[in-house]
Order: sequence, then C-alpha cells, then structure tokens
Amino acid sequence: MTDFNNSAGKLVCNNPMTGAIVISLVLLSWLPAAALGDAEGDALAKKLYERPDGRDSAAHTLMILEEKGRKPRQRTLYTYRVDNDDGGTWSLIRFTEPADIDGTGLLTQDQPGDESSQWIYLPALDRTRRISSSRKGGRFVGSDIFYEDLRKRAVENDQHRILGNGKVGKIPTIILESIPVDPGNSVYSKRISWVHANSLIPLQVDFYTADGGKPSKHLKVNKLQKIQGYWTVLDSTMHDLDSGHQTRMVIQSIKYDQKLPSSLFSRQTLSDTRLEEKYRP
Repeated sequence: MTDFNNSAGKLVCNNPMTGAIVISLVLLSWLPAAALGDAEGDALAKKLYERPDGRDSAAHTLMILEEKGRKPRQRTLYTYRVDNDDGGTWSLIRFTEPADIDGTGLLTQDQPGDESSQWIYLPALDRTRRISSSRKGGRFVGSDIFYEDLRKRAVENDQHRILGNGKVGKIPTIILESIPVDPGNSVYSKRISWVHANSLIPLQVDFYTADGGKPSKHLKVNKLQKIQGYWTVLDSTMHDLDSGHQTRMVIQSIKYDQKLPSSLFSRQTLSDTRLEEKYRP
C-alpha cells in the first residue's frame, strides 16, 4: 500500500504517480469502532460536512487526464467557492487551457437540504445552459468527475454507518459507509470513505453504482498540507475502475478567506471571464 509521512503540517505521498481529486470531506476525533453505531455514523458525517475550510477559497489547479496507451492530457482551471450565511455553498470553475476549452465554466449553487442547481457555459456556442438533475452521472468535460461529485451533498440525504477501523498506508482511519435515503437522488448506490481523524479528510473513497456489487470509481488523496491553517488536498486522483482512465487534480496555489463577493457566483460572471480574473490566486 502507499506509504504516507506526516511532518511539519504536511501529509505527503511517497508515490507521486498516484493522485487524487480535490474533494474535501471530513471527520471527528478518533474513537474505537466497536463503540460506534448508526447515530455515531450520522455524527461523523456531520463533522465531515462541517469541517473547517474557510469562508471562501480560490485555487489554481491542473487537471491531468491519464489513460493507458495515450499521452497524458493537461488542462488548467481556476476554482472558487464561498459558504453563504444560509448554509449554502456556491462554486465556480473556469478553464483557461488548452485553447479548445478556454473560457468553459461551471457554476454550482448548493442550498441547504436537497436543492442544487448547476449551469455550464460553452464559449464556442456563447451559450449558458442548465445541467439537468438527470445528468448528475454525466462526465464533467470528459473527465472521471461526475457533475454530482462537484456538488456538496447534504448529510441527511444519506444513511451513514461506521464499518470499523482501517488504514491507508500506515495512516489509521475510520471507515464510513453512506447510502442514499432515496436511491433516485444519487448516481451512486453507496460510498465508502476511509477518513483520517487528524485532518478530517477521507484519504480514499470507493464509489458504487446502482447496478454494481463492487466499486466503479476510486478516489485517492496523495498529498495534504495546511494552508492558512486549513487542511487542504493538494494532489488527488479519481480512477474509473472499469475503463482504467483516471483524472488527477493538482493544486498549484490556493488562497482562503479573501471575502469573495456573491456576484462572482452568478450566471453573468459565468459567461464573462473578465469578471472573475482579478480573484485568481
């Protein structure tokens, strides 16, 4: 298994070829699994959802698409997020390279509960269109990341259960199972997360689809570091276990708590790159 070292506020993978994606889920303190039940699973999931990650963030990221027999393809993007006073989370993704995807953007507005809206801007058509909830299993710009993966899923949408203790490399974790209350509410039939108690971040996640008894996708974190006091996933990979294709996300720079304005997360900004350029880290 991959070996991790924890030193000076960093958790770094010794194997740089296995990546991970920037998905920040969380956890509570270390507890013996034998003492935990469904109520403790819900409490753990709530701690994951509420993990401290700043009021807002802006990141410069590389997306690397890797497939056996093909040269890796690289994309450059900026991601922005803000947590609202009403409990909602809004995010904006903007691609800048290569040329054929420059300007493409995705706006996500997650509200408390089960309300979520997404719009994608396609510069070649100069058109913004809403992403239907039926497309939550669609691949975002041809990557291994589904539209659903880019949403912040509310705790109450799933039933959570502690399965026991485990390890990722040499790092102790708590294994959390999450199953949708409404099967039609998610493209996944369940998710199993190996959560690192100190950072409150899952070091790996297995995603199961409705028609499969084994995971269809696997997320793994290779590098964590504290930035401005917040644990941050800096390198991650989403691996499609059926095709062997994988999408690696590597953060080049990130800033927290810049007081990003709500106007940044609007459909007007989505279709006009000039309105967000000054907030790039």
